[in-house]
Amino acid sequence: MVLGGLTGTGIAQESKSEGQSLGQAAEDPTASLMSLQIADWYNASFYHLPGDESANTVVLRPVIPFHTGDVSHIFRATIPFLTDHPLLDTGLSDVTLFDLIVFNEDWGRWGLGPVALLPTGGEDRGVNEWALGPAIGFTARQDKLIWGLFNQNLFNIGGDNVNASVIQPIVNYGLGNGWSVGSSEMSFAWDWEADRWSSLPLGAKISKLQKIGDFPVQFSLQYEHDFADDTVGPEDTIRFTLKMLFPK
Repeated sequence: MVLGGLTGTGIAQESKSEGQSLGQAAEDPTASLMSLQIADWYNASFYHLPGDESANTVVLRPVIPFHTGDVSHIFRATIPFLTDHPLLDTGLSDVTLFDLIVFNEDWGRWGLGPVALLPTGGEDRGVNEWALGPAIGFTARQDKLIWGLFNQNLFNIGGDNVNASVIQPIVNYGLGNGWSVGSSEMSFAWDWEADRWSSLPLGAKISKLQKIGDFPVQFSLQYEHDFADDTVGPEDTIRFTLKMLFPK
């Protein structure tokens, strides 16, 4: 496997980005670290679908920090491409963008800003509605441990299909020599239209930060199980990600 068999030089914990290790910054959505993540999300099973249905999505996620005067921003785009799905067409799905204004504190960071859903998937690969709302989150650091919460809220503009709040817990612990373990990219989603949880996953992740030549790359493997089973939706999900890092 790539996680265990990569040749190259491990990145020491002393490598720093804004006062934290590079591996820790790679797990921190409030860190001003430019990156490009390429991920494969495999939904191994679905609730309420006959047979052994599965789905696969390739997700691109660029992160670009920038400044307006003395104010620090983090721009992030999540761009999903459906490569296989039992109910939807393949191709570009709905894109999510956020611009987080970040504030540094002695204990870590917090940030807030707008988040937007673009209906790039149309009727065949998405909800076909624009949505906009606030995002807020924080991360706290204690030696090798990072923990926090990130909340995004999306409310439709001129429609009625998207009114949701998403909460992502963040937990990650550095093991040394570039290895870390923590929570997966699990997100608890509350559907305000249906008045219920549409997603209640529990998952874990193992990551390895590796230098290939002079280029830092983080690999991770994730698994999660979703306990929200009222409607059709993924039951078990496996994610493999490759994140290219561009520290200052």
